[in-house]
Amino acid sequence: MSAETNFSNARFLTVAEVAEVLRVSKMTVYRLVHSGELPAVRFGRSYRVPEQAVEQYLKGAVVEGQSDTA
Repeated sequence: MSAETNFSNARFLTVAEVAEVLRVSKMTVYRLVHSGELPAVRFGRSYRVPEQAVEQYLKGAVVEGQSDTA
């Protein structure tokens, strides 16, 4: 997501909500935000992550070493 992204229709998730969706700790979400892997908007002292950014992150997640045949 670029800095020019229009968030007028975006639904934002809290760090705790993102952690629940991704099934990781809140600290992991903060690390993803600070590293730039997961875009976020800062409101005061808290962060909000656009729901679409979480969906894109999950789509981009790749597990290497697995094949389609079982």
